[in-house]
Amino acid sequence: MSVLIPAYNEEAFIGPVIDSVRASFDTMPARAYEIIVCDNNSNDRTVEIATSRGARVVAEPHNQIARARNTAARAAQGKWLIFLDGDTLLNPQLLGQTLRSLESGSVVGGGTIVAFDKDVHNPFAVFLTHIWTTISVAFRLAAGSYVFCLRDAWEEVGGFNEQFYAGEELFFSKSLKKWGRQRGLQFTIIREAPVVTSARKLEWFNQWQLLSRMLLLAVPGALKRRDRCGLWYIRPVK
Repeated sequence: MSVLIPAYNEEAFIGPVIDSVRASFDTMPARAYEIIVCDNNSNDRTVEIATSRGARVVAEPHNQIARARNTAARAAQGKWLIFLDGDTLLNPQLLGQTLRSLESGSVVGGGTIVAFDKDVHNPFAVFLTHIWTTISVAFRLAAGSYVFCLRDAWEEVGGFNEQFYAGEELFFSKSLKKWGRQRGLQFTIIREAPVVTSARKLEWFNQWQLLSRMLLLAVPGALKRRDRCGLWYIRPVK
């Protein structure tokens, strides 16, 4: 099993994220795994911290989430892959459900529902989260914060589509579902064990800023332009 973490300037989160992976696997005795962090052109202490926690670090200089995920996967040795965001914590319940799904021999991959690491009081953000959870479960689309799959499937569908600067996990989910259907395998969304991700964007941007950034994505071709996908690439100046 390979846990693959794309990371761009994640010095505040990467240590706890790696620790959460190790703590989760510690509950699964004799389970072999590796942690690979793909440094996506960070200029902070991300690499130093990841290395100190025992993760293997590979580099992807082009600042793009899809490319960072694919670079990490190419370096992986496991036959099963978990893509975990650099601000998202794994937990034993989710890992256990993931392993059981893959071990069943009937699943090509999947994702899970998402919870935040703190209470969210922004009404627009709460609304978006509810809408996304409904869509994710109904249409079996994985959130980018947590995606798992067979390595063979990742290879044969061509990995994450590097035309896109955001939303690449949606296209990847669709590709995996098609690949799985051809082989009698399912793509599943785990509902019993949410993954916990950072609510920091809700602190960085107010609801009107969030809304304006979401509206930018409605412009045709927006997902293929990094400047239109600022919600994923712009960090506030400290």
